[in-house]
Amino acid sequence: MEDFHLREKITHFDHERIPERVVHARGAAAHGVFESYGTAASVCKARFLASGQRTDVFVRFSTVAGSRGSADTVRDVRGFAVKFYTEEGNFDLVGNNMPVFFIQDGIKFPDVIHAAKPHPDREIPQAQTAHDTFWDFVSLHTEATHHVMWAMSDRGIPRSYRTMEGFGVHTFRLFNEAGETSLVKFHWKPLAGVHSLVWEEAQIAAGCDPDFHRRDLADSIEAGAYFEYDLGIQVMPDDGSETFHGIDLLDPTKIVPEELAPVQLIGRLTLNRNPTNYFAETEQVAFHTGNLVPGIEVTNDPLMQARLFSYLDTQLTRLGGPNFTQLPINRPHCPVNDMLRDGMHQSAVHTGVAPYRPNSLDGGQPLLADEANGGYVQVPRTVRGSVVRAAPASFADHYSQAALFYSSMTPIEQAHIVEAFTFELGHVYEQAIKQRELQVLANVNTGLCQQVAAGLGLPAPKGTPIENVTPSGALSMIVVEPGPVAGRRVGVLADSGSDLAAVNALSRSLKRAGVDVLVIAPVGGVLKKGRSSVTVQRTSLTARSIEFDAILVADGTTPSRDVKTVILLQEAYRHCKALGAWGDGAAGLTVAGIALDAPGVYVDEAVGKPFTDNIIRALGLHRSWERAELVMESAVPPVRPDRPVRRQARSSGAQLRTRSSGA
Repeated sequence: MEDFHLREKITHFDHERIPERVVHARGAAAHGVFESYGTAASVCKARFLASGQRTDVFVRFSTVAGSRGSADTVRDVRGFAVKFYTEEGNFDLVGNNMPVFFIQDGIKFPDVIHAAKPHPDREIPQAQTAHDTFWDFVSLHTEATHHVMWAMSDRGIPRSYRTMEGFGVHTFRLFNEAGETSLVKFHWKPLAGVHSLVWEEAQIAAGCDPDFHRRDLADSIEAGAYFEYDLGIQVMPDDGSETFHGIDLLDPTKIVPEELAPVQLIGRLTLNRNPTNYFAETEQVAFHTGNLVPGIEVTNDPLMQARLFSYLDTQLTRLGGPNFTQLPINRPHCPVNDMLRDGMHQSAVHTGVAPYRPNSLDGGQPLLADEANGGYVQVPRTVRGSVVRAAPASFADHYSQAALFYSSMTPIEQAHIVEAFTFELGHVYEQAIKQRELQVLANVNTGLCQQVAAGLGLPAPKGTPIENVTPSGALSMIVVEPGPVAGRRVGVLADSGSDLAAVNALSRSLKRAGVDVLVIAPVGGVLKKGRSSVTVQRTSLTARSIEFDAILVADGTTPSRDVKTVILLQEAYRHCKALGAWGDGAAGLTVAGIALDAPGVYVDEAVGKPFTDNIIRALGLHRSWERAELVMESAVPPVRPDRPVRRQARSSGAQLRTRSSGA
């Protein structure tokens, strides 16, 4: 053991790991910049919200339940945590991709996480809620019902972090220069629109590419296709009632529909730089809901109050002591003068002999910053009432907003929710748990309960669902007008006999719209024909439909009966993605059993503006949902199998035929 080189190397290696996060362990992150529009100045004095102010940010996306090595595309809540390095200190907006949570009181947080985590005896299943303990908890703990609806919807399987909304979840209190206060909820609105995977696609991705979302984030930023979001706020009066249109603003299981309080956009977030080192930045970043700046306060939301403790406490074990704020990724970008001293991993070399107040030996330094000098001073407010462990009466409504959410979905989105509940409860062993959850659903929507019960082969109980629910259009993700296509990816099937000149022309046209084009061929290398050549980026062995938003077949491509190519096209068809071909490339679609006149299938004689325009429009719509009825074949009651259901106006009773393996 006299070889100190060996000892130093092995010792360091033996201690390279730190405890992973208890929740949000699986994450990906990026640096960026936030530019304020100045529109929040009337309600908030925070300097980073002043007009034209640019602020460095670091954003970490994550799943909640899985371990650090779990898959990206599991059905789960996604973390959307943003650290603003403002000139007044760090402000952390630690949110999720869903605006509500499972619990109303933070003391229950260990319970919901214990229930969602793998069973403690076998440590399975990983990063899934399709098991007994989760559904045992939420079927008994009915305040979780609204959040469960969101998790079982397509919001639980986002297509990309680029197409994922973010929410601050809680109600915050803002105050302006005059000391006037307002209550607000924070929203992140992705410029690329809000879109999801379909369930089969999510499962395939979890196996074929468990790094699906983090790869998309890193590759896109590297290619210059930055992720962009608008920050918005819903503003409500701070009149002392802490309610708005009868909604308790301190209840984290409730939303304020955007029809009641429109989202006002206040700034633009652009993620434009990848981390240099995953461990140093993405793994060691420490978010804390108590990192606030003047102009922003928390409210008495009981879940938020618990988070103020937990987010600080959890770093002490994970990052080895109280000095984690000195790590480069956590360090404020403004000067800091405090009296915090020593502790493990202290890297600052403090001066002076009097780290206490008051003192005379250091000339009374540091001075306490008052409001005029940028100090954080809360707005005075009156607090009344008895201190008890009890929830207000308004917290007892567990079903009305779950019904609101379901009724706001289009038929295809409702069908996906039915599939998700049927899939999850189908993995539950205890019949009593299934029956109890069906009773919960019966109190949300009769049709939803009946369809899930039919899929489970159980009788549907009667409930007392909320009547006359007014849907909120902002909750649906289905779009009728095409949105931005930057960052989308198109695969083109080709071989040595293909019209490579047209492939290159198509690629140039789509790239001008920000669309990435990859050539898929039987083998790798370079395809050449005449004076034209294209580089093969994917082969039959390396391509899978999950990677592409559309797949096209080039003219001259030999129709392939290779099972991998057929599966590639059929998966894209089942997942309602755009398909197309030009010239005799259409034969490739026919061989795969795809009807050329099916919705979302585009065939033309040549690559020209009409063809590329159709593809770009299809990408902007995300999917061809009109095809859903063709691929979701098996009907479950109360749908009549002899009467196809077409897309219709949203209503709580709208149903669509479902098939768990399709769209």
